[in-house]
Amino acid sequence: MSFKKLNPYILETLEEFSIEEPTAFQKKSIPIIKSGANVYCTAPIGSGKSTTLILTTLQKLKCKAEGNAPRAVVVVQNKEKVLELYEEFLRYTKYCSLRVYASYKELHIDIQKSEIFEGIDILITTPTTLHKLFLLNGVSTSQLKICSIDDGDFLIQKSDYTAMITVAQSIMKCQYVIYSEKMHPKLERFEDYFMERASHVKI
Repeated sequence: MSFKKLNPYILETLEEFSIEEPTAFQKKSIPIIKSGANVYCTAPIGSGKSTTLILTTLQKLKCKAEGNAPRAVVVVQNKEKVLELYEEFLRYTKYCSLRVYASYKELHIDIQKSEIFEGIDILITTPTTLHKLFLLNGVSTSQLKICSIDDGDFLIQKSDYTAMITVAQSIMKCQYVIYSEKMHPKLERFEDYFMERASHVKI
């Protein structure tokens, strides 16, 4: 598989970044994620996991803004990871209409609610902040298509693990993709909650 079957906007962006060939991990994972299945993606650092997350999110949303409620949620460990991935998303969405929003606990929850209400496409946040937004009706999941978890190894921590399960129970239906370095038994247990019939990609 090459990148050829992705949205033309993505192909142009990859060309601009001089990215010509997918990594071994991307060759295996992108077609399966594009199929709409829930996927566990396990690969070492440097395999292209975060780039895969960005590309498949853009592909799912067809690289254009739509409606007001987020259609993609990206869950990460902390504020630093939120901001890091936010900057990377901005690089890829620079010339399209997709609206990306960074959410974390240090930002006042009422500010987050009002800014999200104005309309976003991609929400990057942490499990506990997302849970808090849900409790305060600060985010709608009615249009949600995909929920990706970047570097999901942190979810073995009890508070994040519990928050993720609680959040998933509030979402009617969407695709879940978990990226991690290792396959922890705790992550496997998500199959009992929201990773039903998940595919596994391992490098």
